[in-house]
Amino acid sequence: MQHRIVVLGAGYTGAVAAGRLARRLHRADVAITLVNAEPDFVERVRMHQLAVGQSLRPRPYSEMFAGTGVELKLAKVTGVDVDRRTVAVLDANGAEELEYDTLVYALGSGWNDHGVPGVAEHAHEIAGRRGALRLRDRLAGLDAGQPVVVVGGGLTGLEAVTEIAEARPDLDVALVARGALGDWLSDKGRGHLRKVFGKLGITVHEHADVTAVEADRVTTADGRTIRSAATVWTTGFAVHPIAEATTLEVTGTGQIVVDGTMRSVSHPDVYAIGDAAMAMGPGDKPLRMSCASGGFTAWQAAEAVAARLTGGKLPHVPIRYFNQCISLGRKEGLIQYVTADDRAVRSALTGRLAAVYKELVCKGAAWSVANPTFGMPIRRRRVVREPAPAGSAVNAAA
Repeated sequence: MQHRIVVLGAGYTGAVAAGRLARRLHRADVAITLVNAEPDFVERVRMHQLAVGQSLRPRPYSEMFAGTGVELKLAKVTGVDVDRRTVAVLDANGAEELEYDTLVYALGSGWNDHGVPGVAEHAHEIAGRRGALRLRDRLAGLDAGQPVVVVGGGLTGLEAVTEIAEARPDLDVALVARGALGDWLSDKGRGHLRKVFGKLGITVHEHADVTAVEADRVTTADGRTIRSAATVWTTGFAVHPIAEATTLEVTGTGQIVVDGTMRSVSHPDVYAIGDAAMAMGPGDKPLRMSCASGGFTAWQAAEAVAARLTGGKLPHVPIRYFNQCISLGRKEGLIQYVTADDRAVRSALTGRLAAVYKELVCKGAAWSVANPTFGMPIRRRRVVREPAPAGSAVNAAA
């Protein structure tokens, strides 16, 4: 019988893991099913571009996985039973249950409203395509001079507010940040950020904690009221809730606790990657939710699954950060170089060259999804044994 591998979610991490496994394992020995609700790959790092009306290149999975042996299942995941090793899905034909021998959980994350009153009803999000398209329609309907407020001073907030300000210079665009603008960046990085914000005419409300959102305003903890005809909420991500409803060991935020090979510490036939995993990086610090982190976890999980199934040497993919790539509209960018554990150093690349660098990174990320082995020929290996049962000596050694 074929070893059944089910991958849940076809974002950057899930698609890479499925494609890499298909190229690592002999097609006669495995059945790889990739479950995703949408038929096209979503370039999540470009959602701020989509929100301002830019067109993104279609990337259908039917083309991406043609001839690989990966079976694409267009369905919504509604539940996972890790004790019975089944996944409940809902597609156009109704409810169905998929059985697996190995599960790769890559359902990722969505926006996090942090329970702030009014956010769910009145704010916009750009964590996915649907939210970005909804914001695009709202921005298109705004008249000149109307206020737009982006809440959140992290990477997503910086990219969103500069993209909007550049695309719609007729709007009154503002950013609300809990701390100082770019307070985690180097002196050079912060200086360039303020320079770009000044050129784009973006108003910055620093050290402001938003406590409520209404249809026409946001309110901060210190009593400030900021007018807003469109509020964009970018204060972090929350993981998909399905894992928390299982018997998997998860953190308080719902992330699956994994070992160094991205395998669940409670259920060894389950691997978690990307935002869904609580994985440790350099300095024994949890990896932040990001495309940069996700790529490493996808490679590690795919290589570990392949090694355990084929009796090969268990690999180790070094996980470390190199830089933080921030687009500031289409003409400006900021590449902040960082230590292995993601702390800013003095060096930073700025300006037009940084914008080109970031664009190449985005294109490279999308290319790597369709080319998970970077175009290098890899010999498919035969499955020689089933993974060792949980608690066995072999499993403990792995």
